[in-house]
Amino acid sequence: MEYIKNPQKIETESFEIIQGIIDRDFPAYHFSSPKVEKIIKRVIHTSADFDYLQNLTFTHDVVAALEQFLLAGEGTIFTDTTMAISGINKRVLDRLGIGYKCYIADPDVAKQAKAKGITRSMAGIEYAATLEGPKVFVIGNAPTAIFKILEMVEAGALQPTAVVGVPVGFVGAAESKEALYHSELPAIVARGRKGGSNVAAAIINALLYQVAERDN
Repeated sequence: MEYIKNPQKIETESFEIIQGIIDRDFPAYHFSSPKVEKIIKRVIHTSADFDYLQNLTFTHDVVAALEQFLLAGEGTIFTDTTMAISGINKRVLDRLGIGYKCYIADPDVAKQAKAKGITRSMAGIEYAATLEGPKVFVIGNAPTAIFKILEMVEAGALQPTAVVGVPVGFVGAAESKEALYHSELPAIVARGRKGGSNVAAAIINALLYQVAERDN
């Protein structure tokens, strides 16, 4: 059986197929900008789900905020899952000077979560808030993490540069993302139930590749 073995050719053909399906099935669809187009297409490439044409939303000039964050080279990306941080291209983050952390498996964070009766994702947000420097939160699994971010922002205890909020699920997922969507925070939000850590990583990678191209 003949099949494509070169990974770059596989990706290139995948994006050509994605554009072909958009042209065929969504002929009236227009991306708001080339940068947004690259993000949405990479999410579709990761998920094979064209619903993201409609439910992936961008608020308060979030793409520009995230680009400035990445180019400044002094902040940290915090994820709610090891899967999300595993999927992000850390080689590019290292080159840009951006840190990356996930506290879901940290023993001290787990102990704090148990003591307070909250999720480890919430405790991770609380710990991240104590650290210095610009912060971007990338949430693909835990609605409670989004609720905690919004609570801390309202209390004046946290001011993230931006939030990628795409948790998947049935309990609190849609509600947390709606709250984020309607907040004053620059955010990329997958409205509704769909999302996931793979989607979260794809969003950051799409941004990283654009910034890396611009930086070269």
